Amino acid sequence: MQKTDAETICKIQNVSKRFHKHYALSNFTLDIPRGAVYGLIGPNGAGKSTLLRILAALISPSSGEVWFDNDEVSQHSASIQRKIGYMPDFFGVYPDLTTVEYLEFYAGIHKIPRKKYKRTIEDLLELVDLTAKQNELVETLSRGMKQRLCLARALIHDPEILLLDEPASGLDPRGRVELRELVQSLHSIGKTVIISSHILPELAEMCTDIAILQEGRLVASGDVEKIVQRFSANRLFEIRVLDAKHVPAALELLKKQSTMSNITHEGDNLLLAGFDGNEQTLSEIMAALITHDIAITSFAPRASGGRLEEIFMNVTEGSTLS
Repeated sequence: MQKTDAETICKIQNVSKRFHKHYALSNFTLDIPRGAVYGLIGPNGAGKSTLLRILAALISPSSGEVWFDNDEVSQHSASIQRKIGYMPDFFGVYPDLTTVEYLEFYAGIHKIPRKKYKRTIEDLLELVDLTAKQNELVETLSRGMKQRLCLARALIHDPEILLLDEPASGLDPRGRVELRELVQSLHSIGKTVIISSHILPELAEMCTDIAILQEGRLVASGDVEKIVQRFSANRLFEIRVLDAKHVPAALELLKKQSTMSNITHEGDNLLLAGFDGNEQTLSEIMAALITHDIAITSFAPRASGGRLEEIFMNVTEGSTLS
């Protein structure tokens, strides 16, 4: 038995979960830092939802242990559920409840005093932008609105840890931006967020850490930037040329650099190139472009989101995302 330390809020140790003859999780071990936004990514059947349900104390592992601080999940499920807010990837059927009544129902489940939860519900509806829909029946809401309401439900008892299973599912681009901003706000006030998603660029933007799962096993885990560096043979740079007529000259010059590889023209004025040199070499390449009168509007590493998707496809051997 090993409890968590000051920096670790959740310790998953050798967890397996078997359904009949199939293992959804197999000897899975992971430490989740306190205050992290931890992303779980993996193909269909990787075990992400099973892991979240175990963390939420909704199902028990077949073997292994999960600790939140000093509480082991299978031994202290009630106390675990008080500190966790869980948002599943599906929405239950509540045909006769309005939005407010739905949140009142869950406030009652968590034994929140009526005098307190009225203001809490008002704040949560404002937070998820559903104030205007407070008296609408839940069944009349769009899928995106139901997702936001489900998130409000997960926050009703002010949990320390949030478990979000595909929270961006059904949200339009604006809704996804708002979700990302909300997750960042929760992170800024010290909440720990564990989130599964198949939208890899958005996970890279939201998350401080990620775990890649395949067939119930952990493939890789850690800080997003370190994962990108670990699985990238070199850094991928985006180079934008001011004038399209200078693209051929830029391509020719970059191909002569020993630290540049896989140089491609991506259309318009954008070039992509792998780079495995140091900062001094990088400055020399930029100086060479300027010396040859090739005006560059940007010369920067590609964002982690794009790299993360490439890494995922490589380490999971092209498996289909969930």
